[in-house]
Amino acid sequence: MLTKLRAELGKDAVLTDADVTGSYSRDMMPLAPSGRPLAVVLPSDVEGVQAVVRACAEAKVPIVPRGAGSGLSGAANAIDGCVVLVMTKLDQIVEIDAGNRLAVVQPGVVNLDFRNAVEKHGLFYPPDPSSYDWCTIGGNLSTNAGGLCCVKYGVTTDSVLGLEVVLADGSLLKTGRRTVKGVAGYDLARLFVGSEGTLGVITQATVALKPLPQAPGTLVAGFDTTEAAGTAVARTVREGLVPSLMEIMDASSIKAAETYLRTDLGAGSDCQALLLCQSDAGGEVARRELAALEQICNDCGATMTYATDDLEEGRMLMQARRVVLTALEQYGVWLTDDVSVPRTRIAELIAGCQRISEEVGLRIAVVGHAGDGNMHPTIVYQPDDEDEFARARRAFDEILDMGLKLGGTVTGEHGVGKIKKEWLEREIGPVGMRVHRQIKQALDPENLFNPGSMFSMT
Repeated sequence: MLTKLRAELGKDAVLTDADVTGSYSRDMMPLAPSGRPLAVVLPSDVEGVQAVVRACAEAKVPIVPRGAGSGLSGAANAIDGCVVLVMTKLDQIVEIDAGNRLAVVQPGVVNLDFRNAVEKHGLFYPPDPSSYDWCTIGGNLSTNAGGLCCVKYGVTTDSVLGLEVVLADGSLLKTGRRTVKGVAGYDLARLFVGSEGTLGVITQATVALKPLPQAPGTLVAGFDTTEAAGTAVARTVREGLVPSLMEIMDASSIKAAETYLRTDLGAGSDCQALLLCQSDAGGEVARRELAALEQICNDCGATMTYATDDLEEGRMLMQARRVVLTALEQYGVWLTDDVSVPRTRIAELIAGCQRISEEVGLRIAVVGHAGDGNMHPTIVYQPDDEDEFARARRAFDEILDMGLKLGGTVTGEHGVGKIKKEWLEREIGPVGMRVHRQIKQALDPENLFNPGSMFSMT
């Protein structure tokens, strides 16, 4: 098989040195298991991807598709003896059709590069994961990634019109459309988005674009209780306001960001929760929207509010939210969770995380996308301390359990991967699992693609 792959792709595209392949063996989730790949292959075109799939199918060698490795669920982690199929060399923006507000893009294109490219045409690609400056479009598609703008613009699947996917027999499936509307047949494109490489390999995507928003205005509001902040979020939703961004930070994340940035966010020493909101409606509309948000926050007991339409000042305020994970590295290694709960129960989740933090004796900082209820409790521990690692894992699972009990889901945007398999089964139940396995069996009967990720076949 390796001889065939070198002949098809060139020897430089087939890596077998253990020191090199080891660097492709896992993503950013420290708890997820990983194995030793037989080889890492880096095709540069669709035909190369098809050749890899056919060669692996013939040799019955499993394939683990991979993008940049920025994932947080272990979905791209290698298993022993697999071929890691790295898609980063398929990195072309094939087309930007400004008239129809769509683009055709390969999976290896970096999210931020794509956003910058379409911006030159007065257009906007909404999905913006926190790793948008290095994660790739293919990985975003495979995990159905989200980001800070989801409250207004949705997650990755909401921007997908169609896909090209290499199936388990090496054939190329073309799904979807280029039109605004289209309901011919099953919505196969959405089936593959979020499938985490278990059904096929995405080689191209047609995505919808939005008109470029106006420069955002920004509002920050501090609260002396998380309940008051949660009430402000719920009232915002109830009154029909849809900001382009609505983020929440708890006291632990606020303190970490302030220490890291060496600045005072102005929330005060007793601040227990900070809401950061933006409106990209522009002009007077944005000012009215921010004023309405500010009034809600004040009515709900905010101890401070500050609004600005200065773009640079807004960026500085948002930096506090974007640096939280980096800031937490001052205290140890971080392990970030990903649960979504009804927006009316955000405060309960934060309070529950504080309780779990006290029980396990570890720092847990909570940040998240308040506008859609997707929270990221982040556990900090010392990796060389086995006891702390065990307590971190316990906290991780207890947060997932709490998320389900609050009427939520075990993943809002990071995916299931190899770390939440048992939680997927618990959430969707036996009938849901049976349907998942039937779909997998139909599209990948030999269990070639990413076996053991998301769920097992037995």
